[in-house]
Amino acid sequence: MNFPIRVYYEDTDHGGVVYYANYLKFMERGRTEFLRSHDIELDQLQHEYGIMFVVTEVNIRYKGAAHFNDMLNIETLLTQASGARIIFTQHTQRTCSGMQDTLLTDANVQLACVNHHGKPCLIPKALLSILQQHIHKET
Repeated sequence: MNFPIRVYYEDTDHGGVVYYANYLKFMERGRTEFLRSHDIELDQLQHEYGIMFVVTEVNIRYKGAAHFNDMLNIETLLTQASGARIIFTQHTQRTCSGMQDTLLTDANVQLACVNHHGKPCLIPKALLSILQQHIHKET
């Protein structure tokens, strides 16, 4: 799934370059929209199942920098869903009309399913079934 984001002044440092940690916020939005596009709302998961997903690991490679007013695309691929965890691969690309997109970040993000006490728990079977239908298969 692709999620477009424009870089605002608040996302940048005094030099107009996106602050490195803001890519994590952009990716969070991408994951949320990925789930939403499959009718999975995070607040409903908490209400209906008493669960949340928390980030347990991020591996990110920065390959370039985004700047104020750039248009970015956050590509989000679900690569694993089993037991108590889900893993996403995410790419941030700068998009320019008429030009080839520029890859800015590659990341793997692992999330754990936790209950309302913050303790790890299994992903509910109904939810896991939905997630597994949307796992990206390498081609």
